[in-house]
Amino acid sequence: MTSYLLERAWLGEGPVVDDVLVRIEDGRFVDVRAEAADDTAERLAGLTIPGFANCHSHAFHRALRGRTQRERGTFWTWREQMYDVAGRLDPDGYYALALAVYREMLAGGITAVGEFHYLHHRPSGRRYDDPNAMGQALLAAARDAGLRIALLDTCYLAAGIGDAPQGVQVRFADGSADAWADRASALAAGDDVVVGAAIHSVRAVPRDQMGTVASWASERGVPLHVHLSEQVAENEQCVASYGMTPTEVLAESGALGERTSAVHATHLTDRDVKLLGGAGAFSCFCPTTERDLGDGIGPSRRLHEAGSALTLGSDSHAVIDPFEEMRAVELDERLASQQRGHWAADELLRAATVDGHRSLGFADAGRIAAGFRADLVTVDTASARTAGAGADETAAVFAASAADVVHVVRDGVDVTVDRGRVAADLAAAIERLWS
Repeated sequence: MTSYLLERAWLGEGPVVDDVLVRIEDGRFVDVRAEAADDTAERLAGLTIPGFANCHSHAFHRALRGRTQRERGTFWTWREQMYDVAGRLDPDGYYALALAVYREMLAGGITAVGEFHYLHHRPSGRRYDDPNAMGQALLAAARDAGLRIALLDTCYLAAGIGDAPQGVQVRFADGSADAWADRASALAAGDDVVVGAAIHSVRAVPRDQMGTVASWASERGVPLHVHLSEQVAENEQCVASYGMTPTEVLAESGALGERTSAVHATHLTDRDVKLLGGAGAFSCFCPTTERDLGDGIGPSRRLHEAGSALTLGSDSHAVIDPFEEMRAVELDERLASQQRGHWAADELLRAATVDGHRSLGFADAGRIAAGFRADLVTVDTASARTAGAGADETAAVFAASAADVVHVVRDGVDVTVDRGRVAADLAAAIERLWS
């Protein structure tokens, strides 16, 4: 049994409390007690919170950081640069890059990742000898980094509505939803691995194929994620082709439910918001990517009030900092509305912890409570960023950064990483990719 005495802790709900003694056995909290003392327990100074869930990741996008900022353009011009990276990777290179990226996540307190995985095949489109070689590389990287993973194996069948895959897109495509399901079914889940499903978008999966993906996820009781209304052009193409918004197409196809996560959910109609909320779907916002790509500002609060729980992701990894993602939701709402105070700090923390984990299929994570997975993230409350801000949940969300994380425990194991090693590994993996 392992014991920690937490100087201050936010347990997943309610106010911050002092002197919290936690006892851990077999990777789970077996006892959580406030205002306690134990001279034998390891003391964690600062503010400790549950581990974060990064609900939307494309690990290979990390290679683009700092390389796409010199030119004017849009999401669509950025996408061409992203495709360049996608064309360079093989399983070994992908493992090395993802391992470094996942360690960067751990350094910021992320203990579970939802990897939206569509880079499946060889550059020619031909399958590897192991059809899931690229997915297995991601699973191995998460395991070796010390991170839980929900591998959201993604169905991608078209370049746009009615258009066949072109160029590097042939790496993404399985030919049909049935062929996708056959391949994805060979992936094995485990205690620290969820194998979920994803519909890339209404552009990339024909309407008559979506039901197969939704049924596959439903039959297994696993998450179903989908890029939704990230771009106005996507909505326009969908309405022109189907006479419906992307959200309405998903609803018609049986793809909206309590295990669905709508990623981005940026350009929505009032009916879209009601459909997502009524279905109890999650809305996964990725604010640092959405601003980097010029996507727009989604209606996070309206979705929440309609019944759609907020979760967060770092998506393209322009930034990997869960604190920045949390506060960006509130700050973006301020820009859109010219008013302050849309999201309280504890609401944003719940989005980044317990609700995020639920959306990835880890419903037993994200709280410091008996029976839950023993994840702990300790934040320095006396750094240059946090000093004087108060050692509570508001200070954590609105003052701290990933650099303030000083200790990380995942499933009862100390997985605190050396940031110098993370930087070296990232540099080596990215330099190898571009060489």
